[in-house]
Order: sequence, then C-alpha cells, then structure tokens
Amino acid sequence: MRDDDFDLDVVDPEDARLERVVASLTPAELEAGIARLPHDLQAAATGVLVQRRTYSDVSQELGIRQPELVRALRRARGIIARRLAGPPEGDTA
Repeated sequence: MRDDDFDLDVVDPEDARLERVVASLTPAELEAGIARLPHDLQAAATGVLVQRRTYSDVSQELGIRQPELVRALRRARGIIARRLAGPPEGDTA
C-alpha cells in the first residue's frame, strides 16, 4: 500500500466527532461555514455535505482521487467545527 492509500471504511474517532458536530448544524449554519472555508475546500464540502452526493461522484467532478477528497472533507469539517467552538477555554488572546 502506498503512503497516500488508506482504508475508507476505517473511521478515526476525531473524524467521527467532527462529523457529528458538522452534522448537527442547520442547513443555513452549514452553508455559512462552508462559505468561510478556503476556496479549495468549498466545492468538496458543498458536494458531499450540502448536496449529499457520493464521494465517487464529487471526486470525479473535481478531478481528484477519493483519498484527496476525504482529506479535504476532514480539513473542512475541522475548520468549521473549530470556528464553532471558538478559542479554547482560558485563552484570553
């Protein structure tokens, strides 16, 4: 197996937590969160999270491999979830 290959059926606990946070958002909150993402993550997040299209369909449309799409979605979910959480407790900066 190459370094960039991984099993799409294996779920990392942190990924599962981020997915739950993002799944709990209203459609308006999700779309607002996606609009604030870096441009390169917006199409992937919109295709999978908003339009509910398959990973295969979205990766083909974007011209990327599915592992790249999985990484983009992980980044997108992480950014959206961290923005919702705000700064860590005790952080006065």
